[in-house]
Amino acid sequence: MITHDIEAAAESLRRGDVVAFPTETVYGLGASALDTHAVDKVFALKGRPANNPLIVHVSTIEMAQELVTSWPDHAAVLAEQFWPGPLTLVLPKSDAVPNNVTGGGGTVAIRMPNHPIALELINEFGGPIVGPSANVSGGVSPTAAAHVDGAFTPDILVIEGGACTTGIESTVVRVTEDCAQVLRPGVIGVEDLANVVPVVESDPVSNTAAPLPSPGLLTKHYAPGTPTKFADEVAEDQLGAGAVLLAISPAPAGQKSIQMPTEAGAYAARLYAALREADALNADLILIERPTGIGPIWDAVRDRLRRATAAG
Repeated sequence: MITHDIEAAAESLRRGDVVAFPTETVYGLGASALDTHAVDKVFALKGRPANNPLIVHVSTIEMAQELVTSWPDHAAVLAEQFWPGPLTLVLPKSDAVPNNVTGGGGTVAIRMPNHPIALELINEFGGPIVGPSANVSGGVSPTAAAHVDGAFTPDILVIEGGACTTGIESTVVRVTEDCAQVLRPGVIGVEDLANVVPVVESDPVSNTAAPLPSPGLLTKHYAPGTPTKFADEVAEDQLGAGAVLLAISPAPAGQKSIQMPTEAGAYAARLYAALREADALNADLILIERPTGIGPIWDAVRDRLRRATAAG
């Protein structure tokens, strides 16, 4: 049920219920980050693997600091530079954070969203809230309230906040005393981060090939129900009436298509809604023209598309 009543949504959170709320990236599935049972409801609604950590959303630096055992200088610099905004900081968790929030790990992912309604909700509730994308695990993230309304059983409150302006999930960065390490790409790129703190692109201390725990790293993720592939990976006979193409360049004559923006930020903001529109056309196949643009936003877009087109 879509609502504009932030006070009612905050009261639902106090009761241990789940609500959906807008951020600049995607709509999140919110619950009290310090209530183990409320967090369990989020995992159950999404069908999310228990070892997949959640991002905790805060409205102040002080609220973030209460969730961690250390706040390195690099964390302070990154928060000052990029918060509120699409950057998540991964730091050692305090005992206040339930283990189910962190997937059983010793670190917690925290971000301050750049959306007035999200910040108002956190302030009205009076504490941090988890906020994974408000969709079934592995599916296409929602970027409008209508994408969430009626998507869960039982139904939940969905705060109307308009279309998400960034449109893809935040950059996730592990922060230590020495450096920052990108765990998930987003619109804030390595060069942006390296302008303010030392950055490494691989784990300098791990001796294993296992990835560090981070939200949003499922091999198949952000995927429509319709089989989805890059257009350059299919034979010509798979083009045509049975397929819908997400096209950057002009689509071939007669090809059912959804025209995508050529500018990186606009493409990212449009991507998930376009995938949902393509899915609703009941085509046999969704084809995606592979973006070739250069820059952190295009890199993040390609990361999402690789996961959307991965074999299940």
